[in-house]
Amino acid sequence: ARVERLDGSSQVERLEAGAPRFVVRAPAGTFEIAWSYTVLGVEHILGGIDHLLFVFALLLVVSGGKRIVITITAFTVAHSITLISASLGWMSVPGPPVEAIIALSIVFVAAEVLRGLQGHPGMTARAPWVVAFSFGLLHGFGFAGALAETGLPQTSIPVALLMFNVGVEVGQLLFVAAILVAAAVGRRLVTPTPGWVVPAAAYSVGSIAAFWTIERVASFWS
Repeated sequence: ARVERLDGSSQVERLEAGAPRFVVRAPAGTFEIAWSYTVLGVEHILGGIDHLLFVFALLLVVSGGKRIVITITAFTVAHSITLISASLGWMSVPGPPVEAIIALSIVFVAAEVLRGLQGHPGMTARAPWVVAFSFGLLHGFGFAGALAETGLPQTSIPVALLMFNVGVEVGQLLFVAAILVAAAVGRRLVTPTPGWVVPAAAYSVGSIAAFWTIERVASFWS
């Protein structure tokens, strides 16, 4: 059932045999829309394990507060560009290939971690912001796909897009802060830090991402 309001907004409800009725709600105000899409953004990034693993892999390579800030900012700017562009219909990329490349981006960064530990720092170690920005463009399409499932309120598209993006960034910063705090606590409790910790983390992340890559590529033909 779809209700079209005079202000151009709409309400869509699915009626089932056990619940064949619904309540017509008043149009959502700007604040309500802003809050709803902020929460949606936070929930999406914290539930998007592949996006979080990419950020985690970057943190295994990048050290120093300034470099971390620049790298995370580059990732943020990049996925904001494609998120907005795809959500507004300016760009369109098939979902399955994007999801496969997102998984592959995690494999790439995990491999860069191991190369750096072997004394052969790669591009991620030398210019992490370049890698973060490049792959961030692809991750933005993934965010846009999740937003497309919910849809945008036709009367408040700019607000919804902005606040969804803000929610994604809030969730991302919460995750980064949690990782940095956990690392600091770990260094205090265990001194010196065992040499196997970072390689084990990189192999674990890379293995999971490699499985996702194979699984998502295989889905092309399913």
